[in-house]
Amino acid sequence: MENINKFQSLVILFMVALGILLGQIGFVQEYAEYLITPFLMVMLFLVFLQIPLKDILKSLKNLKFTLTAVIINFIWTPFLIFILGKIFLANYPELLIGYIMLMVTPCTDWYLIFTGIAKGNVALGSSILPLNLVLQLVLLPVYVFLIGGNSVDMNTIDLVKGVVSTLIIPLVCAILIRKIILNKISQEDFDEKVATKACDYQGYFLNAAIVSMFASQGKILLENIQVLLILLIPVLLFFIINFCVGRLVGKVMKLSYEDNVSLNLTTLARNSPIALAIAVATFPDKPLISLALIIGPLIELSVLFIIAKILLNIRSKKIDIIEN
Repeated sequence: MENINKFQSLVILFMVALGILLGQIGFVQEYAEYLITPFLMVMLFLVFLQIPLKDILKSLKNLKFTLTAVIINFIWTPFLIFILGKIFLANYPELLIGYIMLMVTPCTDWYLIFTGIAKGNVALGSSILPLNLVLQLVLLPVYVFLIGGNSVDMNTIDLVKGVVSTLIIPLVCAILIRKIILNKISQEDFDEKVATKACDYQGYFLNAAIVSMFASQGKILLENIQVLLILLIPVLLFFIINFCVGRLVGKVMKLSYEDNVSLNLTTLARNSPIALAIAVATFPDKPLISLALIIGPLIELSVLFIIAKILLNIRSKKIDIIEN
């Protein structure tokens, strides 16, 4: 799955093309929309199954790192997204909502892969993962209302139902199943056998959801192909600004290279699957919101790969300076 995650942007492109192609078949286009939410719920169940929520307190062992990451992710980033959204997407209300939902949710999976590529502290990055998950589940509806609540017609009950049906149910099921399995096997066996398989299959179900979405909504994308260009500038600006903020804050906090990489990646990578699941359930009649959440990762994953290479270059220069 690691290789799949590294090239997820290419995989997503292929799935988009496949979905649009299958959508040309009448009955496929008609019924594909009914598969989107089930695929996403199974995918999120598999994501949650891997996350040890009981380990949230472990992130507090490195209080300096945890507080810094939480402040950047949940205070600074929403403020930045508010500014960028109002500047670039004020005239595109549905894209604004999609942009908000994508950018205020820190990643809970593939950021660790890019942290590893950049030789960062993967263990430290992993420690904050459960806390990031809980905070974004609680705060995402708040951010959507505060930043983009006036952009589109939004029903509070529908948003709550979307969160419960697509997130809370898979989360509760994952917690229960994880507990049952761990009562029968060791943590090491769970990580090796269960978590590894869950990681593999979560990607498959996400890709199946993308195919289903574009099979049902491909015509809308083709009619709105400019969405990619509209989102390009605000998405790129987010990554550029937050990368610089992460490097500057890490320097001020005197973080090591490895810890600073973890800070960079956990404050840059975004959690599009969770946001996508909520968008599909909450805004079924506004497909551009969901399209924004699929197109965003096409930009994001390419940028994260470049950033990982930039960080490796910084590391090499530091090593050269020390050796010389």
